[in-house]
Amino acid sequence: MSFYFRTALCLALLLPLSLPAAELVILVDTATEMPMARFRNYQLVEGLHKHVGEALAGALGRQPRFLALPRKRIVGALNSGKADVLCGYIPEWLDGTFPWSQPFVPLVEVVITSRAFPRPRSLADLRGEPIGTVFGYTYPDLERALGSAFVRADGPSTDLNLRKLGLGRLHHMVTSKHLIDYRMKLADPPLALHPPLVVKHYMTGCALSPNGAVSPAQMERAVAQLQRDGTITAIMARYQ
Repeated sequence: MSFYFRTALCLALLLPLSLPAAELVILVDTATEMPMARFRNYQLVEGLHKHVGEALAGALGRQPRFLALPRKRIVGALNSGKADVLCGYIPEWLDGTFPWSQPFVPLVEVVITSRAFPRPRSLADLRGEPIGTVFGYTYPDLERALGSAFVRADGPSTDLNLRKLGLGRLHHMVTSKHLIDYRMKLADPPLALHPPLVVKHYMTGCALSPNGAVSPAQMERAVAQLQRDGTITAIMARYQ
């Protein structure tokens, strides 16, 4: 056996049997709550964001890694390439200009009202009424519908707003139908509510980092695959 052959063989044996898959770094806002996300020690452990992110990573042949950040740091992380994607958004909700995937995750924005107070029949009935909102979140359709009569009652989280609603400290709040359906099933907190007033039906997608590891074309193929094979439908059904 020649010296060069022995050297090449030794080097080959030192190499790992298989290289680890490249990562897909997925941003998640730490203010997000179930059924969208649950965190433990700043690590995402459950929720729609986790399942969608894992499915996207699998379709891209990558290993998912979730990066939980406060909302005010999300745009910077996405711009810099610290993360590759941010999902569950539409362009109006995010500052900056990013490439976007096709929309593929449905979301319904609603206003809920305690039964202790009169039921609003239309958005116009909410003019001048304080509506529970979350710091740093934008509500463009409520702003368009109500204009200067949109009165925000900002709180640090949806959970705190729900508890204020239960105590009568808020009459109304805005949230997603996914979230309120999930919380009503758990009776956490116990609430007596009027039927929700729909603000708008959305289809959300993923914003891509201009300096990330995934191209828009790659993301389009991954999303199309997950729609075609029923993965997205199955994930959504877990939280109905």
